[in-house]
Amino acid sequence: MDDTEIKWLIALLLAAAAAAAAWYFWNGDKPPPEPAPVQQAPVEETGPAEPLHPVAPLELTPGEGELVALPPLGESDSYFALALLDIFGPALETLLADEALIDKTVATLDALTRDRIAEKIRPVGRLSGNFIVTAAGDNGPYYLSPENYDRYKPLVNMVTDADLDELTATYRRFYPLMQEAFAQLGYPDGYFNDRVVAVIDHLLATPEPGEPIRLVQPHVLYEFADPELEALSGGQKLLLRMGPEHAAKVKAVLADVRTRIARPER
Repeated sequence: MDDTEIKWLIALLLAAAAAAAAWYFWNGDKPPPEPAPVQQAPVEETGPAEPLHPVAPLELTPGEGELVALPPLGESDSYFALALLDIFGPALETLLADEALIDKTVATLDALTRDRIAEKIRPVGRLSGNFIVTAAGDNGPYYLSPENYDRYKPLVNMVTDADLDELTATYRRFYPLMQEAFAQLGYPDGYFNDRVVAVIDHLLATPEPGEPIRLVQPHVLYEFADPELEALSGGQKLLLRMGPEHAAKVKAVLADVRTRIARPER
């Protein structure tokens, strides 16, 4: 099992978590070519013609000032980082990537439903400490140790203590840049907020197995012994690794975020 950290999941919330930064912004007709006479590979659908969950632009009420234009995506790192630190505290500074924060946040969120996330696209680094396994004997069986759960506590607290009204407002504020990054990721016809809602639904569907969770070590890394658990996505496995109590807290926040960014079901 690759101990890729809770920060994968935190990236989902970081994407909607830069509230204070908004305050720093205030004071040729050519006919198409003939189709080739060979069978073309099917084109993957990237999204609906209209968003399933549209995002309303952030607007200020009278007397609150004016919102100036956002910086270009390639120049947004300092604004986004400043906002994240203001929301989550200075301890986050040493964990943030040095560049392309919004691009990496969008790419990481998109990858949460897949098996693994490439380290080069993560907006934040790894947690301190080592992955802890309990062994019943020299050669196993092995179990996921509850001692791992404490490693996730500080970051889970950052999420649960966040003001979701501010998170939602800033998500709307930075959404145009996130949408631009999403299009550049390979979804020119897709909508980032639709993808966010789909990822939240995927994470909320994470199973809740009983403890202890048994592991196996076929090679260097540990894996879940239960093939159904091992077949879960990287994001769902992350929820299992942080422990049931922390996972329940994160799920509750995700469910609340969903109600704020998704169109109500009819």
